[in-house]
Amino acid sequence: MPTPLAPSSLYVYAITEPETAEHARRCQAVGDHAAPVTVLVEGDLAAVVSPAAEKPRARRRDLRAHQDVLSALLAHGPVLPMRFGVIAPDEGSVRAEMGAQREQHRSALERLAGKAEWNVKGESVPEALPDLLREDAGLRALRASTRLRPGYEANVRLGEAVAAGLQRRAEEAAREVVSELSALATEVRAGGALTGGALNSSFLVAHGAEAAFRQAVHALAERHRGRIALTVTGPLPCYSFVTGEAVPAGQ
Repeated sequence: MPTPLAPSSLYVYAITEPETAEHARRCQAVGDHAAPVTVLVEGDLAAVVSPAAEKPRARRRDLRAHQDVLSALLAHGPVLPMRFGVIAPDEGSVRAEMGAQREQHRSALERLAGKAEWNVKGESVPEALPDLLREDAGLRALRASTRLRPGYEANVRLGEAVAAGLQRRAEEAAREVVSELSALATEVRAGGALTGGALNSSFLVAHGAEAAFRQAVHALAERHRGRIALTVTGPLPCYSFVTGEAVPAGQ
């Protein structure tokens, strides 16, 4: 059963500027879809919120509603997005937070103005085994030995060596990818490690550089297709850059 919340509880989507926040009013709200998306203005900041009768669940329609609000905002100005499911106890607490953190929020909004987040992921390429064998004499010897003396342990050692070799090649390519893409971004941040992944990085890219960034990713994917498989997602709300902990690109 959904967890009921106090009648005054608010679902919080983002902090932004008042004129940008107005563009979310026509969006569908998370949870109770009869409830409106509203705006709380506090000086030169605004919080985009909606009434929250219960703790939200990660249902597809609610995840989509959350993302649609952020997309509507991102199209018109800088946004400090909240992760799905952020609940404030009441309006007063939201206003108090905006007041207490005004300088930090303003600084982040100014830094993110005219930019969006692009995420690039990369995985090793199993089909690259022939290339790996040509490059790695030790692996060729291990495979030959396994064929002469097959067995469970020998097969496990060979499988582990192959996986490590493919991962190494992918990670080498990933470093080159990040280095080249950083030249087209203002900031870059490494994301969390992914199972089987060699690359998970987010780039803060100015709107005017987005086409060049996409083209660069596709060119790098083609150049390194024998070592790493790349996917790019964006433009996204700047989740990875709202705290100010991201480092300048190239550092």
